[in-house]
Amino acid sequence: MIYGLILAGGKGSRLYPLSRANQPKQFLKVINEKSFLVNTVDRIKSLIDKENIYVVTNKDYKDKIKEEIKEINEENIFIEPENKETATCIGLSAVKLLKQDADAVMVVLPSDHYIQGEKEYIDTLSQAVDMANKRRCIVTLGIEPTRPETGYGYIEMGDRTSGNISTYKIARFTEKPNLEVAKDFILKGTYLWNSGMFIFRADVILREIEKYLPKMHKSLMEIYKHVGEDDEEVVIKQEYSLIDGISIDFGVMQRTRKAYVIKCDFNWDDIGSFNALSRFLGKNRNNSISQNVYIEDCENCSIFGDKNLIIGFGVKDLVIVDAGDVILVMDKNKDQEIKHLLNKLGKEVKYINFL
Repeated sequence: MIYGLILAGGKGSRLYPLSRANQPKQFLKVINEKSFLVNTVDRIKSLIDKENIYVVTNKDYKDKIKEEIKEINEENIFIEPENKETATCIGLSAVKLLKQDADAVMVVLPSDHYIQGEKEYIDTLSQAVDMANKRRCIVTLGIEPTRPETGYGYIEMGDRTSGNISTYKIARFTEKPNLEVAKDFILKGTYLWNSGMFIFRADVILREIEKYLPKMHKSLMEIYKHVGEDDEEVVIKQEYSLIDGISIDFGVMQRTRKAYVIKCDFNWDDIGSFNALSRFLGKNRNNSISQNVYIEDCENCSIFGDKNLIIGFGVKDLVIVDAGDVILVMDKNKDQEIKHLLNKLGKEVKYINFL
């Protein structure tokens, strides 16, 4: 059976101060009247039964998820005791799903993507599910690059394989290259953006974790023994304390020989930074602005207004964000570095209430 697993435990710190610890990115309503999380759930309902849609998160967001997704059962929200990166939360979810269904196929989706072309999206996921089942492989979705983006990982396409939608063996993964390397990838034409969407059988991903992350696998198998038992939460907490967290990309995808990529036909965007979010703002010459913004003689700025009128005059290459209690003014080229700034802010007691 097919199960949707939505990753919704992140804090979206690169969109601070719009995204906060108590209102992270997955709950923001910035593209339409629905949150990113609700849009993600709605997109897969024609492929996956609603009772088979799961969310993995942390305890702080459980109530918010129940509020956002009215129809979700409480047992469909998997809770991590602490953040140990994507390989761990996917592994935890895999053992829970495998316990109830030996043939579980997982469609793993981030909760913060913009997708346009839902028929093409569902057709792509359907082909990926079929491949994952028949070939016992790991399938990821790749996006044809439109610019030399340094905030995304890249996938090099290898040999073409069968499938109605173009599908390739993966030659290699490259994590977030510098600008010059990203430009070379565009020129070569054999690279796709790594969308972070994965499709695989639960038993297959656990075997790959066993091969490449044996210590993590040992902890996951201990959790597996206790799924459904009275001490399940206690054992999960104990084993999580032993796990060295790592992303699924670094831990498995860059090493596995079972990986394929489908080249997608739908429009996609990862709203992971202000540069990405600015693509959805109104345009004023070469600036991106929201409502309640007036600019004069400005160049290459992204301005996110709120209640206060923002006036920009004679400035360039800036991101300006009004979040009510916090105003951010940032060099546009620094939008991938805001996490480091927040780490410094977090060490200053007087700023804690603004995080």
